[in-house]
Amino acid sequence: MISNKVKACVDSLNNLRDKSSNVPLKYKKVSKVITITFNPAIDKSTSVKILIPEKKLNCAIPIYEPGGGGINVARAIKKLGGEATAVYLAGGYSGIKFTQLLTEESIESIVTETQNNTRENLVVVEDSTNKQFRFGMPGLKVTEPEWQACLKSIENINDVDFIVASGSLPEGIPTDIFAKIALIAQQKKAKFIVDTTGEALKQAVQAGVYLIKPNLGELSSLSGQEELSLESVSNVARELIEKGKCEVVAVSMGAEGAMLITKDLTISVKPPNVDRKSTVGAGDSMVAGIVLSLSKNKSLIESVQYGVACGTAATMNEGSELCRKEDVERLYKLIQGQ
Repeated sequence: MISNKVKACVDSLNNLRDKSSNVPLKYKKVSKVITITFNPAIDKSTSVKILIPEKKLNCAIPIYEPGGGGINVARAIKKLGGEATAVYLAGGYSGIKFTQLLTEESIESIVTETQNNTRENLVVVEDSTNKQFRFGMPGLKVTEPEWQACLKSIENINDVDFIVASGSLPEGIPTDIFAKIALIAQQKKAKFIVDTTGEALKQAVQAGVYLIKPNLGELSSLSGQEELSLESVSNVARELIEKGKCEVVAVSMGAEGAMLITKDLTISVKPPNVDRKSTVGAGDSMVAGIVLSLSKNKSLIESVQYGVACGTAATMNEGSELCRKEDVERLYKLIQGQ
């Protein structure tokens, strides 16, 4: 028999479920920017003095944050003073906790409920070496009715300017899912921005997107080459653009910043030197900065510069904290002054 205390706990958890996901979209507040995440995760960050195998280790008090590609983009946009609506799948009590964490950050959400639990990732910093160990858990299987329902929720959103799809795909979701969203974006006359990998990225580009943010490995995979030199990056990216598959390629190059390529423009954006503590969420912060700037009618150059400032600012923080606006503004000024 369940005690009253346990029942009250269960009821309180159930009350954390995002009831707004059941509200007709025409009555919901939806931002001009929406982000899509098919494989969200609760990111748990902690630290230990030293990692020793087969020993019980005392960890610091963990920090819990909602994560996953599009989720991090929406969170970073919020931190930068903008608004984005997060569309995602979530299930189980971990899914309820996930939505609670987003609600605490005042992120507007459209949630498709899944039968399986939302995954949880772990980041551990070893204090003695300052090394970071990242443990990414696989997303549990998503059924066809679940991902179809998520697509339907996107179709039902009106008056959107930017659709951002970012992150990996869990088992059960077809690799052409982003290609399907590309068609929805075209129907809505929204700019579609994709940050993913592998076959899902290839099929999205084939369907046609506005902007992609590949790293060097992802760009080489798109071009069918094993490896790319820095000198060949702009030519390979421009081939994709000339085929009419995308308009803008922003190549992420880690500590080296990014390269912006369009039909008639190639420019490298280098970040200032900073004390890097964590790379978690740096790429998502970069996408957030680019999208937010574009939504404010900034130029592509300004937008990528701001994106690089956001990505760099994220590396200055521990765990999965993402970027801080004050750091971004300072770094952005430095980048513009180069």
